[in-house]
Amino acid sequence: MKLRTLKDVDLTGKRVLIRVDFNVPLKDGVVTDDTRIVGALPTVRHILEQKGTSLVVMSHFGRPKGKKDPAFSMAPIAKKFGELLGRPVQLASDVIGEAVSKEVGALKSGEVLLLENVRFYKEEEANDPEFSKSLAAFGDVYVNDAFGTAHRAHASTEGVSHYLPSVAGLLIEKEVKFFAPLLESPDKPFVAIIGGSKVSSKISVLESLAKTCDAIVIGGGMAYTFLKVQGYSVGKSLLETDFLDVAKSFLDKAKERNVRVILPVDHICATEFSEAASPVGIDAIDIPDNMLGMDVGPKTLELIKEELAHARSIVWNGPLGVFEFDSFAKGTREVAAMVADCTGTTVVGGGDSVAAVNKFGYAERIDHVSTGGGASLEFLEGKELPGIKALEM
Repeated sequence: MKLRTLKDVDLTGKRVLIRVDFNVPLKDGVVTDDTRIVGALPTVRHILEQKGTSLVVMSHFGRPKGKKDPAFSMAPIAKKFGELLGRPVQLASDVIGEAVSKEVGALKSGEVLLLENVRFYKEEEANDPEFSKSLAAFGDVYVNDAFGTAHRAHASTEGVSHYLPSVAGLLIEKEVKFFAPLLESPDKPFVAIIGGSKVSSKISVLESLAKTCDAIVIGGGMAYTFLKVQGYSVGKSLLETDFLDVAKSFLDKAKERNVRVILPVDHICATEFSEAASPVGIDAIDIPDNMLGMDVGPKTLELIKEELAHARSIVWNGPLGVFEFDSFAKGTREVAAMVADCTGTTVVGGGDSVAAVNKFGYAERIDHVSTGGGASLEFLEGKELPGIKALEM
């Protein structure tokens, strides 16, 4: 996969239209986590460093459902963006229209205008061509740096690319640089760690990775469906009975491909799903009827450690247990440390696993921590991402 990037376009004297992902958490009108804004800054600064450029910025925020709702205004985000960028950021009066056209037309070199929430218009998510044209009229060049929304064919992520020269920003370029080789030609041995609660949400990822992986570690709530289909007792653990046949089919295919599948061989359990529950170690694969699995046990962690010790590529998506509860966080925390210690290429994607490496302080030691939860998942599934496809050479 080869993308058109900022290296492939001359921005001198141009007005640049950029799509970013500023869908950040707010509390009482204040941004509480600026990670996504910070992630866009290298691209924004690169553009503004080019002679004579001005910048029109697009993003969505929340789910205003195609209506102008002040609760979803970009105003507090514009304020934070300006503080982080170190220069004023103007907030447009709307997303499209004559007034916005005048505001865009008045931009001088080095100035930045943030459009209002693109999802104030239902035409955004419908990828309406006329709406896309209206947005495209605000720039000479389009830069997409919103990996978190690249799996959506919306007007601001895919539609505008039909009407302007279009390139990937530095963030999207980095995401593709790390994710694409995992599906095409990873350094071997390649180990995937796939956790989370449900088989139904991860089976496509498992089947895709089994084509290139040497080993797959399966943890979290989804592991119990795989154990159940092999005849083990899982007690009151999370179980998707509708996916038992799917789980068996996957295990059979993995065996045919000589892909090692590592499942829990011991557990940290509880009698109820509660932060106050007392952890109980179960030194066996079978879980007692009155217990439910909440984390992997020490023997399982040793198996994972052995598997990761010689890995040249690791991708991790999904926690190994209920890491939000301190009593059941050890498995996820120790796996985070193992991934951080790996001398090969390490990639972490998916909201919960990203939250875990941040919580436990290992993010700086991971080669790539993805900014896109749903997008990274679909990338690993081998799906075509419309926002990325539009930027291919």
